Amino acid sequence: MNQQLGQLALGVRDYDEAIEFYTTILGFELLEDTELSTTKRWVRVRPKGTGGAELLLAKAANEEQLSRVGNQTGGRVFLFLYTDDFDRDFDNYSSKGVAFVRPPEEQSYGKVAVFEDLYGNLWDLIQPK
Repeated sequence: MNQQLGQLALGVRDYDEAIEFYTTILGFELLEDTELSTTKRWVRVRPKGTGGAELLLAKAANEEQLSRVGNQTGGRVFLFLYTDDFDRDFDNYSSKGVAFVRPPEEQSYGKVAVFEDLYGNLWDLIQPK
């Protein structure tokens, strides 16, 4: 059996503001932005240089979904962004206003810091050992 995780749906308030954040601030590549209806688009992004999992930016369609945007995991770290150069990415993100809520630290598995995306979801930025 050969399986891999292909996409994760990430609830967003607005497609365009989410695309702007993930491509301009985090440097992800926009893979697809297809209009499906007047209210729904199929928007996929992923970190550059990877063939790994993608984020499907899913606009909240009702009040219940909107209430979960930015808190899909109840305040736990939600996503883990691996890097080959922690200091480069930490400095770059910091200079673009990304809020780091836990400072860099060395752990047994690598160097890590926790940041918030534009909605408040928590991410680990990790350079594995």
